[in-house]
Amino acid sequence: MEEIGHYINGQRVPGTSGRFTDVFNPATGEVQAKVALATVEEMNEAVAKAAEAQKAWAATNPQRRARVMMKFGALINEHMDELAELVSREHGKTLPDGRGDVQRGLEVVEVCMGAPSLLKGEFTDDGGPGIDLYSMRQPLGVVAGITPFNFPAMIPLWKMAPALSCGNAMILKPSERCPSTSMRLAELLTEAGLPEGVLQVVNGDKEAVDAILDNETIQAVGFVGSTPIAQYIYGRAATNGKRAQCFGGAKNHMIIMPDADMDKAADALVGAGFGAAGERCMAISVAVPVGQETADALVERLVPRIEKLKVGPYTSGDDVDYGPVITAQAKARIEGLVESGVAQGAELVVDGRGFSLQGYEDGFFVGPSFFDKVTPEMDIYKEEIFGPVLSQVRTDSYEEALNLVIDNPYGNGTAIFTADGDTARDFAHRVNVGMVGINFPIPVPLSYHTFGGWKKSAFGDLNQYGPDAFRFYTKTKTVTARWFSGIKDGGEFNFKAMD
Repeated sequence: MEEIGHYINGQRVPGTSGRFTDVFNPATGEVQAKVALATVEEMNEAVAKAAEAQKAWAATNPQRRARVMMKFGALINEHMDELAELVSREHGKTLPDGRGDVQRGLEVVEVCMGAPSLLKGEFTDDGGPGIDLYSMRQPLGVVAGITPFNFPAMIPLWKMAPALSCGNAMILKPSERCPSTSMRLAELLTEAGLPEGVLQVVNGDKEAVDAILDNETIQAVGFVGSTPIAQYIYGRAATNGKRAQCFGGAKNHMIIMPDADMDKAADALVGAGFGAAGERCMAISVAVPVGQETADALVERLVPRIEKLKVGPYTSGDDVDYGPVITAQAKARIEGLVESGVAQGAELVVDGRGFSLQGYEDGFFVGPSFFDKVTPEMDIYKEEIFGPVLSQVRTDSYEEALNLVIDNPYGNGTAIFTADGDTARDFAHRVNVGMVGINFPIPVPLSYHTFGGWKKSAFGDLNQYGPDAFRFYTKTKTVTARWFSGIKDGGEFNFKAMD
């Protein structure tokens, strides 16, 4: 059986802890590899080597660092199918979705090819008598990324590309459930010309995470995962004097106004609610129709679309709509929440319970479920299900629907479907959510903007990728300079014998 270690100083190395955890094939339920779990000593050694390598990398001019990103982007394109299969094999998502995972990370790499322009400082000429002021952006040193299982390529790329382009070294701790994609990306970065030790991939569990948070050399931590862990990492990092951006859970609503195109709204809900088996922090998990007629019309269109969804392994071809969830524990939790929805009085219109796929009975597949007449007191509304479950909460007015979103403790993404520009504009201005879609169900911003939620979906004041990433991974130094009269006033032009 394959044993996955770490990527240290430009090569794969075995772990030394003697501790491993299983990496499953979610479609079959079989263990396909074991990944090493690092000790505190292994983590600290990787950090020390990264700190040494970072000195020369920081001294490399930004344009040369950008050329590494250019080569890296070309290699990602060249190995796109290989990377997508690595994503799908360990996560379970379909191959088209796996390629999308890699592509959205590649787009951030492409922005980082223009890092020199994003790293420019500011200059004030004659701020005072003979005084000039200028600022410069400098790397932090060694930074860390702790990334989740649900986007094994995209989120590591969101972290490493800006951090490295700014001149930092990075310790990447990927999810132990999906480690192989990060290991392969590190190899491609080395091939692209990144010096050895500037990116270290250290696999591990909570022991490795705490080692990152307590290591004095690491200056900043970026995290994506659940809200309780995001709060924990943010708090411990801040206590230890580190800069931190920690992104947590979500409960994303989509409001459907009576004037919306119901077919387009239904298509959007099915894709955004069930794509990747609902294991997306930007998944739409709550449909909020305004008016009973709107709700009935939506149910009429949603049910046949949901019932036609094809669930299967990524090896079944590109016409599979979604695959298994990540673990048997995740499957049991999702099914338990569906049971709670029934027990608490929601109307289960499409029942995904008891789903079984012939030949894959031991896989972690969950059938699609759709609830109507859900209320905010129910567990299926309050909790992030992170599975293929869509809930519909009926409202009687736009204000009621808007306040439902405003009052929710999460604020990652939201959307509204309407034909009225005034309503859309009012929603975009008033809703307290970080990313808003108008007739667009999953409003993940393009890579030259910035990604981040509000409320309990994010901790820290700077977002991922885009301009915020370059602010997060650098510190600003401002210089005030004055030069006194020198050679221009006192120069000697006659030949003088030496004293």
